[in-house]
Amino acid sequence: MYAIRLGDDGAELRPLEPWHAEEFLAHLDRGREFINQYVPFGSRATDVAGAREVLQRYADWRAADTASLHGIWLDGTLLGGVLTLNFDAAGGNCEVGCWLEPAATGRGLITRAMRILIDWAVEQRGIHRVEWVAAAGNVKSIAVARRLGMTRDGVRREAQLHHGVRHDLEVWSVLAPEWRAHDDH
Repeated sequence: MYAIRLGDDGAELRPLEPWHAEEFLAHLDRGREFINQYVPFGSRATDVAGAREVLQRYADWRAADTASLHGIWLDGTLLGGVLTLNFDAAGGNCEVGCWLEPAATGRGLITRAMRILIDWAVEQRGIHRVEWVAAAGNVKSIAVARRLGMTRDGVRREAQLHHGVRHDLEVWSVLAPEWRAHDDH
């Protein structure tokens, strides 16, 4: 369907769809502990049927124009991805998120992919406010929000119960005029 190059290293942003279930499961299995450290993304995908169910849920949300899911491949291997949630084109708001297996960290893959996703949301879909929500302890995720030029709006104290721990959630955002003013995307 589409493959967008993320740079000279061969990384690509592509649709992540239900027919990728086996590949998605293998990816989650390689990084499950790391990926689920702060978010339960894909935690119920423990077999091919569960992986297909997760991907189908996002495909249904995509069809309803309320979310989207995009994988990041490097050298033909799915390593992670970026997504939109709570996508409200009429209201001009959406949330973005990401996940990545540990072997792929430190290469700027998420930042590069997120720049493309935010550009699309702002320029093609008319989104005014793009929000990023991360557990306060997820320093790598917060670093990406900073690199994207987002502003820390505040903290939702102990708002997420995950693995028996109540995590503070930091809310970051960028507004369309701020996004357009950035030279580095």
